[in-house]
Amino acid sequence: MTQPAATSNHPLSDIGLDYDAIVVGAGMSGLYQLYKLRKIGMSVRVFESGTGVGGTWYWNRYPGARFDSESYSYAYSFSQELLDEWDWSEHFASQPEILRYLQHVADKFDLIKDIQFSSDVKSAIYSDDTRSWQIHLQDGSIYRSRFLIAGIGVLSEPTLPKIEGIESFKGDSFHTSRWPHTPVDLAGKKVAVIGTGASGVQAIQEVCKDAGHLTVFQRRPNWCAPLHNSNIKSDEMEAIRAGYKEMFELCGQTRAGFLHTADPRGTFEVSKKERYEFWEHLYASKGFGIWQGNFIDVLTDPKANKAMSDFVADKIRRRVNDPKVAEKLIPKDHGFGTRRVPLETGYYESYNRENVELIDINETPIKRITPKGILTTDKEFDFDFIIYATGFNAILGSYDRIDIMGVNGSRLKEQWRQELSTFLGLQIHNFPNLFMILGPHGLLGNNPRSIEFNVEWITDLMQHMKERDLTRAEATSEAVAIWHEYVLEQGEGLLTNQIDSWMTGVNSNLEGRQKRIIAIYRGSQYSYRERCNEVAESGYAELNLM
Repeated sequence: MTQPAATSNHPLSDIGLDYDAIVVGAGMSGLYQLYKLRKIGMSVRVFESGTGVGGTWYWNRYPGARFDSESYSYAYSFSQELLDEWDWSEHFASQPEILRYLQHVADKFDLIKDIQFSSDVKSAIYSDDTRSWQIHLQDGSIYRSRFLIAGIGVLSEPTLPKIEGIESFKGDSFHTSRWPHTPVDLAGKKVAVIGTGASGVQAIQEVCKDAGHLTVFQRRPNWCAPLHNSNIKSDEMEAIRAGYKEMFELCGQTRAGFLHTADPRGTFEVSKKERYEFWEHLYASKGFGIWQGNFIDVLTDPKANKAMSDFVADKIRRRVNDPKVAEKLIPKDHGFGTRRVPLETGYYESYNRENVELIDINETPIKRITPKGILTTDKEFDFDFIIYATGFNAILGSYDRIDIMGVNGSRLKEQWRQELSTFLGLQIHNFPNLFMILGPHGLLGNNPRSIEFNVEWITDLMQHMKERDLTRAEATSEAVAIWHEYVLEQGEGLLTNQIDSWMTGVNSNLEGRQKRIIAIYRGSQYSYRERCNEVAESGYAELNLM
């Protein structure tokens, strides 16, 4: 249904826009962007493919799904009233609580009235004649807006493995990020989990408690570290609430927006005794400290990384009873922290249970999915459920699924296939008035901290344009090229860039995604924000504003 046209004094105001801005996605990014744009008087519509708000936390309902950033550091910081009234029950909240929190935010700020659910965006076409975007939904509806903002997430487009026969299975099967909204009863059932990434780790340690028998099919083990979650008592929550200002200031000072930042010492600058005492302290501490708060050279010096990896490998051997199983769970193809570190609660002990079996598919490959289960080169397994914890078409996938066309027929998918490039992870040359929240070559980390910064930067730019009656914003090709080189420069020397992972754009389940690239900004949060602020303070000189 076409909405009343947005009003403006600009000569192009009679082109019949439905909205000033359309936002795609009603997750944490989309909700805050809607809130901010309404604050500056813009008419906004959010299109969300799901039936409710929440984004990541709407879709990922699998057993064990939860934060691995501290709940209170992951929350929105923009509203003191919201901070004052919300109590977190755990240091690392589970998916149901996180979803309730985002639903509360949507209700509190009356956001639902501007969100259209069950609305999947099929394509977006830019017109330079009208300086506007035409948005096509899967149901055939068409809307026009001046600006298009993508709040579509970094890990939102699931991938299934390239295994023959997936559709033939007669039991129940689903990807972790498409877990049914109705209860799934695994009690006493024969269950397979394919994949041992972050989602797989969280699911496995919970599914094993209910399943009659759980078989885990692992291609590549990951270095996991203890989460050390616990409940938050009322007096502890009051103390957290009283310290929110200082906590968010700390998040703003750390490298990636977490409550942890690297120790300034080098691994071998301290004695062996001090080194191992420090690592024992990190291993016993909550959250990402062992990844983000380690010695400063652990992610750059191969020798330091090897020493840390050996420390964690020894922990795995001590926690897993069967030495052969333990060795299968120790990564051999990458060092600790060079891929995302899944945080766990009893994950390794899951393999000590009599009802859990680990299959290394490098040794015993899967041949096909059958109507009854999974056929390997060794035998056929019968299952009631198959759970695919096989990850995402990360960073690019959520853009690839929408046919985005810019000036002169430029297609985003084709442009990025030639070379992935953006300006600040926020804009793309040839695609005026399109903005991205957490876009490629942007800053990831403790994502809500980056989301708030991105949203506020975009909103400030739109306010700047509104005050000057400007209707077109596009990053110059020169600015994009300079930013591209800067992103590459910031990633130099990091061991992460030598490893295949979603953070380097590699996905073996997708054609053409086997080549390693620099997909995200690897510099510090401080340097990223400084550069973005410089652009704003210059009057957005790197953008063509018209």
